[in-house]
Amino acid sequence: MKPEDNMNIIFVGKSHGQSRVLSLNGTVVFALALVVLALIVSAGWAGYRLAVAEAEAREPTESELVAHWRGKLSEQKAELAGLQQNVQAQVDALTLRLGEIQGRLLRLDALGQRFVESGLVASDEFDFSQPAAVGGPEESLSSDSFSAPELTRMIDELENKMQSREQQLRLLDQVSSRQKLEDELYLEGRPITWGWLSSPYGYRSDPFNGKRTWHAGVDLAGKDGSDIIAVAGGVVTYASERRGYGNLVEVDHGDGLVTRYAHCKTIKAKVGDVVQKGQVLALMGSTGRSTGPHVHFEVIRNGKTENPETYIKRASR
Repeated sequence: MKPEDNMNIIFVGKSHGQSRVLSLNGTVVFALALVVLALIVSAGWAGYRLAVAEAEAREPTESELVAHWRGKLSEQKAELAGLQQNVQAQVDALTLRLGEIQGRLLRLDALGQRFVESGLVASDEFDFSQPAAVGGPEESLSSDSFSAPELTRMIDELENKMQSREQQLRLLDQVSSRQKLEDELYLEGRPITWGWLSSPYGYRSDPFNGKRTWHAGVDLAGKDGSDIIAVAGGVVTYASERRGYGNLVEVDHGDGLVTRYAHCKTIKAKVGDVVQKGQVLALMGSTGRSTGPHVHFEVIRNGKTENPETYIKRASR
């Protein structure tokens, strides 16, 4: 289009009966195009500036960045403190379990030492007062420390083994204690360490009047002041003077079995004492109805006397 050319714009109304014609030449059209272009450029520039302003508004300042990283650091410190607390709790739990295991090991050592002292195991083979001897060549490869789960698993396995060993040793201890108790209560042997049989059990001639009388025990003569010992374990139920017996010691061995030791010079035991086989009860003398130093030894079962020679000659277990 040339500047001198004209452009007609026809406006038609709703009533189609009227119309208006606007005549535009090239110069006006060119001016209008420049205006539209200027408006488009202005709108683009305004949009660009607005976008830049919004971006700058969204970009944090230096103080905001510091506050943000401080918050992050506080969160990490809190997480680290939680981890440390968790690790400490695990260490405390493992320490408690190790303390319990140590106590159980001490009990096992004490039980083993009891077996050694009782002769159930050889003392030169097992020494429970010393740590177990271990060793081996050092590996050339580098070794790593145990992790917490591995250490926990090892402690679990050790506890299971210890529980099994404790049950076995407890059962063995019960059997050994029962056997030892039976041996203690097994009545056999002489109630003296030195001496001889001076009067048997049964009817005899009374040493004071010569009449035929019943002798409920045996007399064992010996040295004045020598030891009188228990022929079995039991509880002392009498330890004092009694008519005819002089100074008398009586021991109850349970199961209806009682022994008496009479004519003692000095009584060493007292009522309520738990005595063991071979323990000194008194010293030999001649108190009561006696002609000289000896011990009158009786064995009573369920209230009836028995011949003590049966037990004196009994084979030891």
